[in-house]
Amino acid sequence: MAIPSTIPILGLPWDDVLFVILAGTMLLAGLLVVTMRDIIRCGLAMMVCFGALAGIYVMAGAPLVAGAQVLVYIGAISVLVLFAIMLTQTKVGPTRLVFQTQAVPAAIAAVILVVVLVLTIGATQWGGTGERGETITADLARVLFADWVLPFEIVGVLLLAAVIGGVFLAKRDRPASTDDVE
Repeated sequence: MAIPSTIPILGLPWDDVLFVILAGTMLLAGLLVVTMRDIIRCGLAMMVCFGALAGIYVMAGAPLVAGAQVLVYIGAISVLVLFAIMLTQTKVGPTRLVFQTQAVPAAIAAVILVVVLVLTIGATQWGGTGERGETITADLARVLFADWVLPFEIVGVLLLAAVIGGVFLAKRDRPASTDDVE
């Protein structure tokens, strides 16, 4: 039995519904990142936001960009942020963020940004995608991994050095106390 091209109840194409689900997930996760008080949960919500964005990239026909999103942002940046948070948190200090002073200015800035974006998107003349749009990802991959492979690898080594340096700086020398000696 073949899968219908539209959802029977809604009459909408599957692609549109999946896009709305992914976009809603991304917006909700982004909202949770800036509103939750537990910083570890903020980091996990950031990973969900990045994952939904990778799904949107796949739907847009850019699997290379989606793979880079998963590897770089979810696999490296988010994990690095979570490790940095866990390594630098003290057990005696507060573990929650305080947003009381920034909530009103942030809400005003967000409303202004949404209005500007809606006006800009509404006034833009969007051109259709040509035949070239389908091969752009393959061309980018070919250039990146053939012509620019050495700089690409050097950047990877520099990022590794930055991660090692960040872990080294986050590590604290703790004086030995009498409780630790048995």
